[in-house]
Amino acid sequence: MSASILNVLRFEIATMSGMFSSKKSDENRHEPTSVTDDLGKLVLRVTIGGLMLLHGLAKLKSGVGGIEGMLEGKGLPTFIAYGVYVGEIVVPILMALGVFTRISALIFAFNMVVAIYLAHAGDLFSLGDHGGWAVELAGLYLFGAVAIALLGPGRFALKRGHGLLE
Repeated sequence: MSASILNVLRFEIATMSGMFSSKKSDENRHEPTSVTDDLGKLVLRVTIGGLMLLHGLAKLKSGVGGIEGMLEGKGLPTFIAYGVYVGEIVVPILMALGVFTRISALIFAFNMVVAIYLAHAGDLFSLGDHGGWAVELAGLYLFGAVAIALLGPGRFALKRGHGLLE
C-alpha cells in the first residue's frame, strides 16, 4: 500500500515539475487553442468593446465639453478630449471585430487610465454605496482590456496574425 502511495506522489511531483518548468519544447510552445478558448476571447472582446462603444456614442451625441472641463481643471490641454472618440469609438470597434486587437486593447487600457485619472482619482481607495470598489466599472474596463491585450483575438476575429498588431 505504501509503495502505491509513493508511486502516486512521484507521478504528481513529476507532473507538477513539468507544469512549472520554464523549459518547454517547441511543439508545446504554440499549442492550438480550443474552440471554447476562442469563444471566450470573442465574448470578452465583444463585451468590453461593445459596452464601451455605447459610452462613445453618447459622447458623440453630447460632445466632449465635460471632458474638456476635467482636463482644464488638471492643467492639461483641452484638445486631448477629442481622443475620447478614438478610445471609446474607433478602438472598441476594432477590438470587438478582432482587428489590430492587441494594440487596440492597449490604447483602450490607456484611455481607461486617463479616465480614471480625470474622473475617479479620488475614489481609487474607496468603496461605493453598495460595498464594491468605487471605480469598479472603470477597473473592469481597464483590466478587461489588459486581458484582451495579453490573450489576443483568438480564431474568431476578422484579422488574425502574429505579434502586437494581431
